[in-house]
Amino acid sequence: MKPNNVILQTVTRVAVFIIFTFSIYLFMSGHHQPGGGFIGGLSTAAAIVLLYLSFGIEKVRENIPVDFKKLAAVGVFIAVGTGLVSIVYGQPFLTQTFGHVNLPIFGDTELASAMVFDTGVALAVIGTAVNIILSISEDR
Repeated sequence: MKPNNVILQTVTRVAVFIIFTFSIYLFMSGHHQPGGGFIGGLSTAAAIVLLYLSFGIEKVRENIPVDFKKLAAVGVFIAVGTGLVSIVYGQPFLTQTFGHVNLPIFGDTELASAMVFDTGVALAVIGTAVNIILSISEDR
């Protein structure tokens, strides 16, 4: 008999939306306040794991066709690449730089290399955390 998970799946749809929104907030506020790539990536991974628990691995893989091992590798390359770019310009490894751009809708917007680094960290954390959970779930 197949279990009836209507309540779990309904609550998960709402909770995942809230968790993803909060993850984006944590990620975006990371270079000015507590947060950043690690905690933003970890909360995103928690939302993905909640989807796996509620809907099953096969259904989520159909809707999110991401190879999390490759995602983790891409994240590490982005994070290390930002450090190497600073070396190319004669600065110490992982030296941050920033500038301001005037965007039409947003006005004066700060662009920081820390955001690129945080993106790499977030991708690496998402890929690693989900990959670990999937490996544990496949172990019998």
